[in-house]
Amino acid sequence: MTMSNIQHADISRRTAIQAGAIGLLGLGMNHAAALRAADRTTVTPGSGRAKSVIFIFLSGGLTQHDSFDPKPDAPAGIRGDFSSIATRVHGIRICEHLPMLAARSEKWSLIRSLTTPYNEHSQGHMAILSGRTPMAPGFNPTRPEPGDHPSIASVVGAAVPARTNNLPPAVVLPERLVHRTGRVIPGQFGGQMGARRDPWFIEASPFNPQSYGAYPDYEFHFVRGRERTPALRFQAPNLSLPQGLTRDHLSQRDGLRSILERQRRGLDQAASLESFDRHRQAAMSLLTDSRVQRAFDVESADPRTLDRYGRNAFGWSLLMARQLVEAGVTLVQVNLGNNETWDTHENNFPLLKNCLLPPTDRGVSALIDDLDARGLLEETLIVMCGEMGRTPRVNAGTGESKVPGRDHWGAVQTVFLAGGGIRQGVVVGASDRNGAYPSESPQRPENLAATIYHALGIPSSASWKDELDRPHHIYHDEPVAGLLPS
Repeated sequence: MTMSNIQHADISRRTAIQAGAIGLLGLGMNHAAALRAADRTTVTPGSGRAKSVIFIFLSGGLTQHDSFDPKPDAPAGIRGDFSSIATRVHGIRICEHLPMLAARSEKWSLIRSLTTPYNEHSQGHMAILSGRTPMAPGFNPTRPEPGDHPSIASVVGAAVPARTNNLPPAVVLPERLVHRTGRVIPGQFGGQMGARRDPWFIEASPFNPQSYGAYPDYEFHFVRGRERTPALRFQAPNLSLPQGLTRDHLSQRDGLRSILERQRRGLDQAASLESFDRHRQAAMSLLTDSRVQRAFDVESADPRTLDRYGRNAFGWSLLMARQLVEAGVTLVQVNLGNNETWDTHENNFPLLKNCLLPPTDRGVSALIDDLDARGLLEETLIVMCGEMGRTPRVNAGTGESKVPGRDHWGAVQTVFLAGGGIRQGVVVGASDRNGAYPSESPQRPENLAATIYHALGIPSSASWKDELDRPHHIYHDEPVAGLLPS
């Protein structure tokens, strides 16, 4: 778990929640729902079918041909190396390396026609993560800007009140998306909503620019292939109190203020000490509520549960997501893979077969089963996609390896959805015979975002206000009609 840039001598590495880029005692309280500004604009949800959303984001771009939109009748240069297999739903075939999901096809659906005009990662991230196709004026692909469109996670965090335990409405785990060069990828933050509306980042994975995938067993290097870095550890946040700080101390107003005031220097100067005092009790409950602690704890899960999800970064992240929605978090974005892990290029086929599809197949299948067994699948919408698809034609091989692969392609990708009251076992839209462009019912990021908002019961008339009190619509198109129950 990465630590804050703001350090405190009395707080050990394992005793701080990660809230945004800094720990709750570090002090990222402008990112925690319990300590958001008092003028927070909220929207009361309507009659949505879902209470929660788990948004699984595959940074780098999952190839549609080699996952959920195979083209078995296309020429080999388009079809690729993999075969397709039947699912339990007649007429739906998917990649042979997703057998567990194929066996659960009556519980999920697909959009095979999501399209953007972008073949560049930062633009694709911004479009999908914000649900807005046009780039905002001043968009900078090299870094987030205050004028960026807010992320879906930020919008949900502002529109939906926290439900229980003072947990925030929107959480992102197990890390922020950071390029191996250290460049923070835009699209993940509050943007025009202001930094205090950034989602709550749980930094459970260490930043490692040299490796990718689901460590330890499915870690890989893009050129060398599968390998293992012993130092990589998934470390969920420890919500125990910092050294020397007891519950008695927490109840002492002056003592708590003294401890935390030293950490306030990096906060938004507009947040007054009086406002902080009003929300002190909420902050305390995050540290002292055992139910909150259990929501973040994956290490103590039953061994059989860990085996079902997979004992790797993908499985642990999805298990934590399930525990968080069960604890009352409205939206959990799970970044499956650091630093554009799915940007496979010339190693597309070996990396998908050996490193990426197996842990995803297992982890997402376990998530569906787990939610279903707990009676939560109907009220939890699962959405899985990346920022783009991959080229329909397999390239001839680039770089030193000269291994054929697939490159960037924003024109079409497939979105996987399950639960949340949507129709199950259906396919909305289609790509053409080469998997290059939508041929039926094209959908934009705006439609996908609207589907999420609609599922949560956010009214189509809802808006949020920026720091100048100007209203902004939440919806920018209609939900995907083919997914809505009749």
